Amino acid sequence: MAEQYAYDPANGVSDQQPDQAAYGDAGLSPVPVNGHVSPAPGSTNGDATSTNGAAAGINVIRKTLASWVGFSNLPNQVHRRSVRRGFQFVAMVVGESGLGKSTLINTLFEDTLYQPKVIPEPGADRGRTVQIESINAEIEENGVRLKLTVVDTPGFGDFVNNDECWKPILENIEARYDAYLEQENRVNRLKMTDNRVHACIYFIQPTGHALKPIDIEFMKQLHDKVNLIPVIAKADTLTEEEVDLFKRRILADIQYHGINIFQPPSYERDDDETIQENHEIISKIPFAVVGSDHIVSSPDGRQVRGREYPWGVIEVDNEQHCDFVKLRQMLVRTHMEELREHTNDILYERYRTEKLQAMGVAQDESVFKETNPAAKQAEERAMHEAKLKKMEMEMKMVFQQKVQEKEQKLKQSEEELYARHREMKEALEKQRLELDDKKRRIESGRPLTPEKGSKKRFGLGK
Repeated sequence: MAEQYAYDPANGVSDQQPDQAAYGDAGLSPVPVNGHVSPAPGSTNGDATSTNGAAAGINVIRKTLASWVGFSNLPNQVHRRSVRRGFQFVAMVVGESGLGKSTLINTLFEDTLYQPKVIPEPGADRGRTVQIESINAEIEENGVRLKLTVVDTPGFGDFVNNDECWKPILENIEARYDAYLEQENRVNRLKMTDNRVHACIYFIQPTGHALKPIDIEFMKQLHDKVNLIPVIAKADTLTEEEVDLFKRRILADIQYHGINIFQPPSYERDDDETIQENHEIISKIPFAVVGSDHIVSSPDGRQVRGREYPWGVIEVDNEQHCDFVKLRQMLVRTHMEELREHTNDILYERYRTEKLQAMGVAQDESVFKETNPAAKQAEERAMHEAKLKKMEMEMKMVFQQKVQEKEQKLKQSEEELYARHREMKEALEKQRLELDDKKRRIESGRPLTPEKGSKKRFGLGK
């Protein structure tokens, strides 16, 4: 007997629906599964219709089934498998020290992932490079396990000279891509760990003016490697008008410099409520956030997470006070899977393609490709001519190289002969001068001075 299950997100369990007979006889409504409604058994909706498949070049036939088959239960099967395996998510937080990165992460997941940091002494060594630190945690909610990794970057933007301070961060992201690519190339790929960075939350200092050069350069270097999510840190230091003006200036700088930031995608079959939620989230980017893991009393006596000031209380979970709720909604509740998919399908694939092309791996376009024989022959002729031309160029290069080597040898021999000729000429000239000197001495009647070291002696009585 066929059965259908529909997942109820309110309680996190699957509700069993009546079987096929009860489904039709009782007159029950079809059960929506992930936004799609499976037709009731016995219902017909006309003949087969052909849809326009011009994009793929194939005519796709859509037909409404007269009975319930069961493949509409596939989303529930995927859900059960996903719950069994659990999920992995890697978030990176980048920003200057003191902007509340650790506090915001603790507030997002309502857990103490980051312990209070020890403030170093004034004379202590604070280091001179950007460090990369990771915190791993496994959290569970309603039976769903999430393996969370938070990558922190202490030291970013904290030095007098911040030249290329983003380089260690970029190298860490690329190293994670390389590790995943290496896992894909293994023979056994059963146990693959996804440690790629799925989201980078970039904290902007609440100056109220515009992006600083270090902010612009960082986002330009990383926007095509990771999903950038800009947030205005400690937004409670700005007034509402200053926040609105600051957001407009940030978006103007981002657009001017061609920086890509993550925005919730829209799909053709999204309902009006989902479309409205996405518009609300997009309208809040960059998110002006306030983080706090302390419980305070509001003026009306409620216990809320927030920050208490002499003039009032800032509530973290109040959308009228900050954009933390919208950030958490996009990052965790509604678009975490989109962040993972965009990382895998777009960012990682782009990096993988560039990496393989740099290694000399070429894409074979001939697989399952319909070709015209004449065009194929012309292509082969062009390839043959190109090959001959390449061989001709290589032969010319080899010939020129050999000619140059021969000329170099001849030139070297010529120089050696010229040097020997010059030495012999100098020796002959020296001998001529000595002979001329001896001749003059003989003609003048003066005795010849013996050379030093000569054993010849002139005299009588021998």
